[in-house]
Amino acid sequence: MSSSNEFHGWLGRDNKAAEGNMTWSSFKPKSFSPIDVDIKISHCGICGSDIHTLRSGWGNTRYPVCVGHEIVGHVVRVGDQVKHLKFGDRVGVGAQAFSCLECEDCKAGLEQHCGKMIGTYNGKYPDGSFSMGGYADYARVPAHFTIKIPAGLKSEDAAPMMCGGITVYSPLKKNGAGPGKRVGIVGLGGLGHFGVLFAKAMGCEKVVAISRRRNKEKDARTMGATDYIATSEDEKWARKHSQSLDLIISTVSSPDMPLESYLRLLTTNGTFIQVGAPEDKLPRFGAYSLIQKGVKIGGSNIGSPKDIEEMLNFAAEKGVKPWIEQRNMKDANKSVVDMEDGKARYRYVLVNADQEGRAKL
Repeated sequence: MSSSNEFHGWLGRDNKAAEGNMTWSSFKPKSFSPIDVDIKISHCGICGSDIHTLRSGWGNTRYPVCVGHEIVGHVVRVGDQVKHLKFGDRVGVGAQAFSCLECEDCKAGLEQHCGKMIGTYNGKYPDGSFSMGGYADYARVPAHFTIKIPAGLKSEDAAPMMCGGITVYSPLKKNGAGPGKRVGIVGLGGLGHFGVLFAKAMGCEKVVAISRRRNKEKDARTMGATDYIATSEDEKWARKHSQSLDLIISTVSSPDMPLESYLRLLTTNGTFIQVGAPEDKLPRFGAYSLIQKGVKIGGSNIGSPKDIEEMLNFAAEKGVKPWIEQRNMKDANKSVVDMEDGKARYRYVLVNADQEGRAKL
């Protein structure tokens, strides 16, 4: 059973934390409320957001911070007002832990766009307490943002879907990915590999993986890519593949991207959606890159609880299985460093050893 006032996890204490300097320490979770659940964590995926936050790359982080927002575990405490979850349920939590549930966006099922949205870590709740993530033994989260994991998904596979998966599933679904659609996925990391897997599972006519080098081509084709573009190795790739795609999902988090060349790949009225979040501004581009073919540029922010539930059920039905490597929770520091060094193929999932057996139930 979780303690009401003390959990334990890997804490980052300054902007050098991502360099292998997190410390396993106790911390105080938010005050337990009637709308909350406590989760005994079995698995937590490592997301690029964790690294950005540990080093204050997206702005000043509130230290100490416990990152991790690809959480799977079992409910061990249930607030009095929680009706859809019970003790022992296997559940997941993604990148969002709170919204007002009263504004126009929330009422429309777009909680991830709420102006009072609070992240699963590095956020401040209305009661003044801070949100702490899943590199830990327990998590305390409002139940509205806690989703049951379908029986057809293993916990280690569901964990990275809670952020990495939904970040690409949602814009693919909302922009019509499916039979007859030609889709490009920029970047073949944790997010990008999910993009290829989901686009394939949705039945897209063409799935093109786009990366700097050709070293990931075999993996991409095994995941379901029908074609591959290596932007730093293929000569005149933008001209050769001009007007060949209806939709591009860009997962890269580097501002150094050939954006105008990507837009050339789009057909008339095509759409470019950015989901990766660089720490610097996107490249400049000329207006005629949009005007000439009527293409659109947009963004997408994770997904709502309903979207996540839909994605998990879709993944279970279609047998979508991410490419992961499980690491013991005690090795979180090394795993974060390896992730930053680009060694993941294609997602690390931290496992709490004492929960590993139960997680497979």
